[in-house]
Amino acid sequence: QVQLVESGGGLVQPGDSLRLSCAASGFNFSTYYMSWFRQAPGKERDFVASIRWSGERRYYQDSVKGRFTISRDNDRDTMYLQMNSLRPEDSSVYFCARVIPGGSYVRDFDYWGQGTQVTVSS
Repeated sequence: QVQLVESGGGLVQPGDSLRLSCAASGFNFSTYYMSWFRQAPGKERDFVASIRWSGERRYYQDSVKGRFTISRDNDRDTMYLQMNSLRPEDSSVYFCARVIPGGSYVRDFDYWGQGTQVTVSS
């Protein structure tokens, strides 16, 4: 069955960096767009970034452009989110998600993981 497992979250100070990982299994990873989204308690889901099959195209929410980098390793069935210059407003639970083929990489997901908490605070 499809599984997505996020890791790498934690408590950091403003300006620090974190690298999130998403280990995928149960499907042909290299044939799917993949995305990261975040969701804070009581708030709506917030698209963060997306990456095409081979990583040749990457898309970002405006607020993270220049600070976050999405990447993937299809040999390892793993996706990453390098987050630099973190801000308190980046605090959230971060999820990796599989994009429904033909759907929007911003919102059309059929599977996602359990999430990893990122807290940015001094």
